[in-house]
Formats: sequence, structure tokens, C-alpha cells
Amino acid sequence: MLVEKERTMADTGISVLDPRGYPPVVTGKTPAPRLGTLDGKTIYLVDSRFDDSIELLKQIEIWFREYMPSVKTKIVQLASTYAKDDPALWEEIRANGHGAILGVGHCSTCAPAVCTHAITLETKYGVPTVAVHTDKFEKVVKSVARMGGLPQLPLVFVPQPVMGKTPAELREYVLGADPVRGEPVMREIVEALTQGLAQTSSADLVVAKAPTERLLPADTEENLHELFLRNNWTDKLPIVLPTEERVAQMLKGTSRAPDEVVGKMQPTANRGAWSYTVEKVAVNAVMAGARPEYFPVILALAASGVSARGSTSSSGSAMVVVNGPVRHEIGMNMGIGALGPYNHANATIGRAYGLLSQNLQGGSVPGETFMGSLGNNYTYNSITFAENEERSPWEPLHVQKGFDADASTVSIFFGCRSTTFSLGLREQHWREHVRDMLLGTDAVTAPVLLLDPITARQFVERGGFTKKADLISWIHETAMMPASRYWDLQLIQNYVYPRATFGEEPMASELKKGPDELVHIFRLPEINAVVVGGETNGYWQIMGARYQATISIDEWR
Repeated sequence: MLVEKERTMADTGISVLDPRGYPPVVTGKTPAPRLGTLDGKTIYLVDSRFDDSIELLKQIEIWFREYMPSVKTKIVQLASTYAKDDPALWEEIRANGHGAILGVGHCSTCAPAVCTHAITLETKYGVPTVAVHTDKFEKVVKSVARMGGLPQLPLVFVPQPVMGKTPAELREYVLGADPVRGEPVMREIVEALTQGLAQTSSADLVVAKAPTERLLPADTEENLHELFLRNNWTDKLPIVLPTEERVAQMLKGTSRAPDEVVGKMQPTANRGAWSYTVEKVAVNAVMAGARPEYFPVILALAASGVSARGSTSSSGSAMVVVNGPVRHEIGMNMGIGALGPYNHANATIGRAYGLLSQNLQGGSVPGETFMGSLGNNYTYNSITFAENEERSPWEPLHVQKGFDADASTVSIFFGCRSTTFSLGLREQHWREHVRDMLLGTDAVTAPVLLLDPITARQFVERGGFTKKADLISWIHETAMMPASRYWDLQLIQNYVYPRATFGEEPMASELKKGPDELVHIFRLPEINAVVVGGETNGYWQIMGARYQATISIDEWR
């Protein structure tokens, strides 16, 4: 009977479900009228405030002064980080200027932001605009322009990198050719502001081809595995093919309807949020090798809208912490080797989170929808584990976040680019040792203490931290750095300094301190502690990761 079934499958092929989500519908927008000429016009040069962007804009200003002296230029900066809209500035440009040059988009998040700001100026404020980016982000910004309804948005490219280049080197960028199109950079900029733009067709507005059928064309197992690999629907490890039977079995793990929309996700802001159903999540859970009893946890992760395949050039990864009774119900590991590969639930839940993120958000392809320069090996299973609540001296993470102790939840952190590591707490200099570890944690995420129960109890015994809040407060006060050194950190310059200069507290007050005065590296609400491990020794880590959300698992049963 089995042999006969295998022969039939070989003849007719296997039917599997399409793992992709549904792309957003894009509405076309109308660009601003072009200027015809720049003579006598005022052009704003808008600094994105990322990694020496303003230095390139200064060279563009010099070019205008030398070659088109009748053009008045004004360099301005966004009121905060590149990620935030700046309506006050846009109004100023509309009132006092004739056109704008925005730049420089040269990271996976600032490039989409620069592109989006340019679309806003063009379509909402009627200001002809050109966005300047480095060539590494060509595919990224073209997709953002299409998603924003303005695929003909003028985009000009210079070489990567901009950061750390001398004025002479940046001048060569401005005087040189666009590495994407091969045309002179400044000629492209001038023409973008003065000459009419192409009309938009409906085909130009298609973000991606949406799945039209639940099932892919039937084929052999070998060919289907090759198809999934070729289409970048896997993490390049072998998968379980999502047949109808397997997906139906996975769906038994929840009471939710297969066609219920779970949420939306995108690799980074401004790229366009894709939507997905319970069944689509089940398809990816099957691919990861998960079991139906794990499915509510996976659905909760999908419902968060937080991508485990976020496209940041800093190569961040997610970290997943499970709390509550579900840990024991599905046999998760919270003890020996919990952060490692030795537990089926931990491993496949984390892998499912990664697969659903890349497939349901519209992809995670290096150079296109993923721009992490180094990459991150943590991305394979998103460091997924359960908290060892029973051996912790404090309340568990989900209680700290406002849930009842008997609730089952999953918490998501993102970053995981810096890790410091130690063994226990020495009697004499443990405070200094912890401070040194904190100085090794990247300053723009936050420390998450991952403590073996032995070390957690040492913090109680040596520090008197009978409450977790007391430990977190002490960490906040211990993580200090001289102000001049702190503000010189490149990541702080990119993400904290702009907010401080425009009065956002507590950063603004820290900015007023003298160069030798100590400033807090991390904000108090962003520090967390999780107890995990099997007490084979008092090893512990500080993971640099920012808390994103805690989601109820019970709601997805």
C-alpha cells in the first residue's frame, strides 16, 4: 500500500502550500512640478543626521557656489533622528525654498527614511526634491519609492561609504559619476529638480507579485525543495515541505480560523507592511519542523508584528523569552543548554519565527530586503528559550511586564549584536567587574542580564537586591561614562544626539554636562534581567538587546 502511494506521488507530484504573505496595495502619487531652471532659486540641503551625511552636503553646497553661484543654498538638519517626520521643516522649505536635496541615505533604515521624506516633500508639500543615497542601497530605495507611490522619485547615488571620508574624498564623489547610472552626480541632481519626471503606470506600482493560489503547482519532492531554495523561502537549511495534510495538522494547535488575519510585518520602516493569515503562519511552522502544540507560541510571535529578519545594516537578531505554564506543557528548555540547540521546542519555535518573518514580510534577501553588513548567526533560531522561573529569586519577566504569573506569554527583544560574559560575582571587585561588562554593551540598545540562577542568587547575597527593580536601578547607576566620550560614540551621534539637541529628555539634560561629568549610558526602563540556566556553574551574560513586546500566548490557543 505504501509503495503504491509513493508511486502515485512520483507520477502526480506533491502539492504544497505557498509560504508567502500578501503585499500591500500601492496608490500612485503625483510629484511636484519641476523648476525649469535653478537660476535665482533657493535649494534646501537637508541633512539626515546619519554618519557624516552633512559633510557630503557641504561639498554639494560648495559645488553650487563654484558652478551655479546664482543658486542660493541652505543646509538644514532634521529636528530629530532620520526616522522621524519633520513637518515644521517641510513647511519652512515650502514657504522659503524652491527645491530640496535630501541625504545621505547610507544605511538600511536611513535610506528608506530619506526616500520617504523626499516623497512627503514632493507629494504633500509640492516641493521638487531629489534624494541622495550610496550605491549599496539602490534596490532598497527603489522599492521604497515604489511602495510610497512615487516610483519616478529622483534618486542619485554616490559611492559607499560616506562616513569617515575627508572633504577632498567627498568632493570627488560630488564631482564624479553616479556609480549606478554612470552619469555625473551634479548633472543628475540639477536635472532632477528642473526637468519633468516620467509618468507612472500601474505596473510601476506593483510592490511584489502576490500569491494567487493556496497551492503551488504539484511537483516532485526534490524539485519542490529546489524551488523553495531558489525563491529564498528558506533559511538555506532543509525544510519540511508544507503539504495540505501537514498544515491541517498544525492548524489543530489553535482554535483560530485558518483565514483569520494575524497581523502585518515589514523588514524595516517604509518598506511596506505585508499581511498574513493563520494558515500562512502554519505553513511556515510546518517548514520549521514545529509541532501543533507549539503553534500558539508561533502565532503570538507572528501577531507581534516584530520581524525576526529586520533589515538593519547593524545585523541585529531577535531574542525570544517564553514565560508561564506553556513552558512545561510543550517541554521547553530553561535549564542546562537552554540557549543552545538541544531542545526541539526551543529550536523549532525560533526557526519558525525566522521563516515566517522572511516569507510573510515580503522577503529577507541580502542586498535587497536584508542589508546587515556582517550578518548574525543568532538569526537562525532567534535565541529562543524559556525563563527558569522556578529557580529565580525574583518575579519572572512577564510579571515585570504586567501579566499575571499564571499567564503564558512570549517576549521579544531585538539587537543581540554585543555580548559580554562572566562567571559569578567576586567578593571584592564585583561592582567594578559588572561596570566593565556594561561598558562593553552597545550603547543604543540596552543590557539584558541573562543570569544562571546561581548568579541571580549572588546578586541577592552580595548586592542585597531582593527585588529585581533594585538590581535594574543599580545597573542604571553603574553604567556611566564621561560625557565627552559618550557623545563621541558614533551610534550615539546617529541616534541619541539628534534627540538631545532638540530638547528631548533625559538626553537634553545629559548633553549639558561637562566633558568629564558622568552620564547614564542606558535609560532605566530599557534595562531587563532574565533568569535561565541549569546551575552547572554561575556563568552569565549581558546581551545588548532592546525590548520590543510581550504577547499573550493564551489568546492564540
